[in-house]
Amino acid sequence: MPSRSDCGSSGALPKTQDVSLADKMKDECGVFGIYAPGEDTARLTYFGLHALQHRGQESAGIAVGDGRSVLVYKDKGLVTQVFSESSLATLEGHVAIGHCRYSTSGGSGTWESAQPHLSTIGDSIIALAHNGNIVNTNALRNKLLDLGVSFRSATDSEVASKLIAYFTQQTQHMREGIRQTMELMEGAYAMVLITADALYAFRDPNGIRPLCLGQLPDDKGWVVSSETCGLDIIGAEFVRDIEPGEVVRINEQGVVSEQAVPARNRSLCVFELVYLARPDSYMDGLSVFESRRAMGAALAMEAPIEADYVIGVPDSGVPAAIGYAIASQIPYLEGIVKNRYVGRTFIQPTQSLRERGVRLKLNPLTAVIKGKRLVVVDDSIVRGTTSQQLVKMLYDAGVAEVHFRVVSPPVVWPCFYGIDTQSQQQLIASYLELEDIRKHIGADTLAYLSAEGLNSACITKCPGLCTACFSGRYPVRPREQLYSEIFSPGFTPVFEDADEEIQPNLFDLLIPK
Repeated sequence: MPSRSDCGSSGALPKTQDVSLADKMKDECGVFGIYAPGEDTARLTYFGLHALQHRGQESAGIAVGDGRSVLVYKDKGLVTQVFSESSLATLEGHVAIGHCRYSTSGGSGTWESAQPHLSTIGDSIIALAHNGNIVNTNALRNKLLDLGVSFRSATDSEVASKLIAYFTQQTQHMREGIRQTMELMEGAYAMVLITADALYAFRDPNGIRPLCLGQLPDDKGWVVSSETCGLDIIGAEFVRDIEPGEVVRINEQGVVSEQAVPARNRSLCVFELVYLARPDSYMDGLSVFESRRAMGAALAMEAPIEADYVIGVPDSGVPAAIGYAIASQIPYLEGIVKNRYVGRTFIQPTQSLRERGVRLKLNPLTAVIKGKRLVVVDDSIVRGTTSQQLVKMLYDAGVAEVHFRVVSPPVVWPCFYGIDTQSQQQLIASYLELEDIRKHIGADTLAYLSAEGLNSACITKCPGLCTACFSGRYPVRPREQLYSEIFSPGFTPVFEDADEEIQPNLFDLLIPK
């Protein structure tokens, strides 16, 4: 079992803590793909990315194939900032992919790191977009460099693109190039790729990151998306999830599927259900909204309290707050307003403006919450900074009591699979006990949903979830990481693939002699 030693309960933040970091998990990106001859695929992709904007706000890009070549348009910024009527008009083709990015590694904020990435196979061009994180990137990159392959960015996504191009050129078969690449890559990936005339979609053998398949009305084409909300926005009907280890090819011959690599223990990231995904999406058969509402109901049973109202922290805390309110029979109230037009590219205030209390995203409804006892429901506490600011904001608005309720267990372990918690020192629950976290954020009471409560709310209804950030049980070993730089002393993780045979020379074995 994973274990932790007594890390003390001084209540002080470690010196390495960066209190400027937002107190939320951040997913790396969203991907979208479409094969639809006769349709405006670039515009449909634009709308798909608009639905997936919550998954990444640093950059956006669209690549199209017209049967002869592949063209890409990408830039830093939100989808609505990157694309215009004129730029979309230049992207003509019957097949397209799109990407919106939040970086967890590899050149945050640079144009070269924006996706889709282009690679060449002889005279042909391919474009690839990726959601997730490959944990053996450096070894694969170094091998490609030894073979004379050059790179324009530091992203693992470009490594995947160049690997596929390399093996496809060796084998003269795209799906075989993808299959051999999947045999080498370790970690989390949901990827979409286009050639001039075909769309490919594939998912890591654990299914850590989500990917689904849909169909346009009247058999006009096929769509793949990180979430079903990307299908809904363009009127596509959900068909099924892309299975772990599966490759799907879509071209004029229709949809062809094959199991490229054997599936492992299914491990969809539990934070997709807790926070990352849009509430109107479905993942691996689960309604995100209903999962969050069930988490809130379970927490109400575990941590009851007398209060006047239940409020949710927008947006992901709202379904859970509704569930808490129903189960506790305490009225639900909208007590916080969120400015949904503030993205990561928003001009940041100066330090003096921050000190004046400039509120960019959240503002209390003082008229309805003043003097009230509130149950405040949020999805998680990661670093503790935003929760602390939120509690202070509510007290400044005249709230009588704040009872903070978190609909996930404490986030104690870092993630390697596409979420930006790369060190345990970033996670407040890894070095403070419950009472000290409560004191740090300033709430009257604090309670987390237990692992058993999370299990009853969604895990028992899902084919398999990765709960490593709560449990310390990882589906894939971070093979290139120095554990001393990631895990705090006294913490021992469990890697479920530890007994698997590792073939360090697999790359060499795949290269034709």
